[in-house]
Amino acid sequence: MNPTVLITGASQGIGKAAAILFAQKGYNLVLAARNYDRLLAFAQQLEEQGHSTLAMSTDVRDSEQVKGLVERAIAQYGSIDVLVNNAGIYTSGPTEDYSLEDWHQIVDTNLWGYIHTIHAVLPHLIAQKSGTIINVVSIGGKVPLPYLVPYSTSKFAVTGLTKALTSELSPKGITVCGIYPSIIKSDFLERAIFCGKDAADVNDRRQQVEQVLAVPGIEKPEDVAKAIWEAVKHQRTEVLVGSATVSLVAHRLVPDLMQWVIRRTFKGRE
Repeated sequence: MNPTVLITGASQGIGKAAAILFAQKGYNLVLAARNYDRLLAFAQQLEEQGHSTLAMSTDVRDSEQVKGLVERAIAQYGSIDVLVNNAGIYTSGPTEDYSLEDWHQIVDTNLWGYIHTIHAVLPHLIAQKSGTIINVVSIGGKVPLPYLVPYSTSKFAVTGLTKALTSELSPKGITVCGIYPSIIKSDFLERAIFCGKDAADVNDRRQQVEQVLAVPGIEKPEDVAKAIWEAVKHQRTEVLVGSATVSLVAHRLVPDLMQWVIRRTFKGRE
């Protein structure tokens, strides 16, 4: 019987690239995303290529939707062997300009979305005494990112969640791994939240990220997908992707300089 992977945020970017790679490795695919039309079109492509796929519209902020997703996956495939937590929202702006609604949307997706899937899947993994939980985090979960405070807050929390779970679950046969990429050349700007002093500031912040994404050498979703697969294959508990290693080393060696550079990069029109 083929193993099964459940991937959130699977309709585009890292989640889509991971689904393609796991399909090539012979996994059954359980794909979740809010944009069901896009997700269904992707799932149909995989089915036409001979891959077994279950696609479900799921908002990971809703614990009941996540619970239904996991129950349906186990009913169809009998088990879940790998969970890839990937759904997330990027944000940029001065902290004082974020509304509480913005904070909730970011934290509820980036942190609670991961908690919801883990809570739903974990009893099954413990019962079968095996499995892998992959949390796609961000270098923003290791290096403080001024002007991305809600985002960095959620990612530092996921780092803590991942490390604590690793310690608790490894004796039970369950591997938990954090994947740490830097900015990725994907279409995450579709759902990003930008705040600023005025409309021009907001537009500048968006254009700033677009310019970074246009720089040659920026990692691609496929790079993160390969890191996820290597983590599953070799039961790793932490993987830094590409340039994230440079960012972390710089933060540890020259933290004040690193923070000055990040502030200069993201402060906008202040």
